[in-house]
Amino acid sequence: MLNPVLDEAYERVRHTGPERDGWLSNHVPMAAEALVRHGHERSVHRWIDAYADRLEERPRGIRRIAADEWRDPLGDPVRTGDWLDLFDRELAGDPWRDVLARWWPRLLPGIAAGATHGVIRVGHAVRALLDAETAPRVAELGQGLAYWAARWQPLAPPGAGPYPGTDARSALDAMPRVPDQRFGIRSRLAQLADLDRWPAAAAAVPGDAAADVPTRLAAVVDAAVVRHGTHGYASPVMLVHSATAPNAVLRTLPALPPALWHPSLAAAWAATAAVTAAYAPAEARSLPPGAGPEPDEAMARALDTGDAHAIKFVDTLSDAYARSADPALLAVAARSVEQIAAD
Repeated sequence: MLNPVLDEAYERVRHTGPERDGWLSNHVPMAAEALVRHGHERSVHRWIDAYADRLEERPRGIRRIAADEWRDPLGDPVRTGDWLDLFDRELAGDPWRDVLARWWPRLLPGIAAGATHGVIRVGHAVRALLDAETAPRVAELGQGLAYWAARWQPLAPPGAGPYPGTDARSALDAMPRVPDQRFGIRSRLAQLADLDRWPAAAAAVPGDAAADVPTRLAAVVDAAVVRHGTHGYASPVMLVHSATAPNAVLRTLPALPPALWHPSLAAAWAATAAVTAAYAPAEARSLPPGAGPEPDEAMARALDTGDAHAIKFVDTLSDAYARSADPALLAVAARSVEQIAAD
């Protein structure tokens, strides 16, 4: 039987905007989907009640975006209302998988949109739709795509070198760091173009080139999760996205045509690399000895903090743990939830 709580949550925020205070993301749809996924549906409405004063009204459109004129307003947050209206029309006219397949390659080059929250919101919506296709879930996909389009932001272009056989963790450890880390993500990402090593590092998607795309992408996610435990102290919230952004892409792959899988892998790696370069410290901190909480307990702790980023990080960490049962992930959960909530 379909659990109605997630659809109720989507309906509660259907007429709210994707952002607040001009830049910060509306986390209700993403956190609600993660909480329902992990069996905390009874807490969802209470969590939304506590978050409600951060929500803003859905922005109004300025003028209609014609189907063949989408390039000009791409990445213009002033047109957010127009993008929301566009995707309402798109999804009213075509199946959601067709709309996703049409817009995914258009939006993928701007994966940094909203500090990667655009693709993350889409990933949560697609996972929900793959479970059950309902009108609120289709509408939520449209809101995620509209947010991504309005904040569309490309990264400095990667090079075109060969993919080395290194593992994802070693590749992240070798990532160059932006020199000026005093300001926000837009300032930091803008510095990537000036890093001599960025084109090669961003192009060099780690892993065995003969492996399938989901396996390689999962390795990137898993490496970013573990690395949050050792490097996340520098910027606990922002470094969450080095793991949750590629995981959103991984969750979307089953709904995409296979021809889009390799470009998706490359873009997801670039996003992880960019966030790592922008926020990771120069030195690691050892994980605490001993095991931490199992994923279910870690999610309960994240819920107790009320922090949406802690909830989303544990959601991604749970995926990683289901693949590997790596006990290091339990130590990461203990440290990262505490650090994210305190950030």
